[in-house]
Amino acid sequence: MAHMNMLQAINQALDVAMDSDPRVICFGEDVGGFGGVFRATSHLQEKYGKARCFNTPLVEQGIVGFANGLAAQGHKAVAEIQFADYIYPAFDQIVNESAKFRYRSGSLFDVGGLTIRTPYGGGISGGHYHSQSPEAYFAHTPGLKVVVPRNPHQAKGLLLASIRDPNPVLFFEPKRLYRASSGEVPEGDYQLPLGEAEVVKEGGDLTLVAWGAQMPIIEEAAEMAEREGISCEVIDLRSILPWDRDCIAESVFKTGRLVISHEAPLTGGFAAEIAAAIQQRCFLYLESPIARVTGLDTPFPLTLEKEYLPDALKVLEAIRASVNF
Repeated sequence: MAHMNMLQAINQALDVAMDSDPRVICFGEDVGGFGGVFRATSHLQEKYGKARCFNTPLVEQGIVGFANGLAAQGHKAVAEIQFADYIYPAFDQIVNESAKFRYRSGSLFDVGGLTIRTPYGGGISGGHYHSQSPEAYFAHTPGLKVVVPRNPHQAKGLLLASIRDPNPVLFFEPKRLYRASSGEVPEGDYQLPLGEAEVVKEGGDLTLVAWGAQMPIIEEAAEMAEREGISCEVIDLRSILPWDRDCIAESVFKTGRLVISHEAPLTGGFAAEIAAAIQQRCFLYLESPIARVTGLDTPFPLTLEKEYLPDALKVLEAIRASVNF
């Protein structure tokens, strides 16, 4: 085990993947040389050469189109989109090509070796073009997997699993936690399962669900609620697509209450899908309406970032309302 932050864990995951499989190729805007805007790919070009870790033009649709071609020919393409806010020019390549490649060819071809890494979310005073959380757009697309880690241990294991998964994967990295989150991480090769949520803390009164950068927020809210005599079960969804309905439902059968939190705006956010599915499955067990604590239905602000983001106090308020309903 080694103590490292999330950036170091991601860098180590890429190193392990490239070392264990010569088909793994890492590329994107500025990923070579100094290792990208956040330094997630530092030293990979030095170790593996410019043929396996290199810079691309500043054209996101070209990056993903190129990645589709590489993956279709048997490579393990790990493409970086520098900020999730700039993934939209590549939207057509991802939802109409990557996600449908295998289906439209009757399994003659696929791009299962494709992983798209991208930092998402607020908390760095990045304003409306460097703070968005677009995971719900892609959760609407059959054929993709969407993964969001919460800490360094999860980031390394989930990224290695994503690179080796036989499906195209979008790997959203919470940039707010890149250096703020640190912990013990196995130095060797390991994988964590995609599509499985994790119960981080057991409880009996209410179920709290989040992913990525919202996990420390709901964990703090759960601690605050504990001091008020409310026992919260805390669950990290980890994979947005596919998502672990069974884990959430089993928890709600026990607690009778559910609060979901994410940074993205309320309307059409992935919490709505969770709420709808769990309401259908657990209706007779619910003690109060399912609650969502999210970002606002506005563009992401700069000076009012703190007011926009869901925080522990907002989650605690939802917990109290649910328990006292």
